[in-house]
Amino acid sequence: MDKRKFAFDKTNFILLAIGMLVVIVGFILMTGPSSTPTNFEPDIFSVRRIKVAPVVCLLGFVFMIYAVLRSPKDKGVSQEKDHLTE
Repeated sequence: MDKRKFAFDKTNFILLAIGMLVVIVGFILMTGPSSTPTNFEPDIFSVRRIKVAPVVCLLGFVFMIYAVLRSPKDKGVSQEKDHLTE
């Protein structure tokens, strides 16, 4: 199959995987002990769970959007264009 027909190249998939890992890390940062009806857990309002983790998730999603919108570099097509102009 011809490589020019794919929408993504190897770099796009690597960037998507990195973005997904960053999102997963953000969700892991959000985890922690929960409050029960008999015991209040003040850790649910920690800076890590309220501010840091959502920002990490947001950055991961933005990185994934960049990975999807990034256009792959076509080496073969640019070399053909250079050859035709000479």
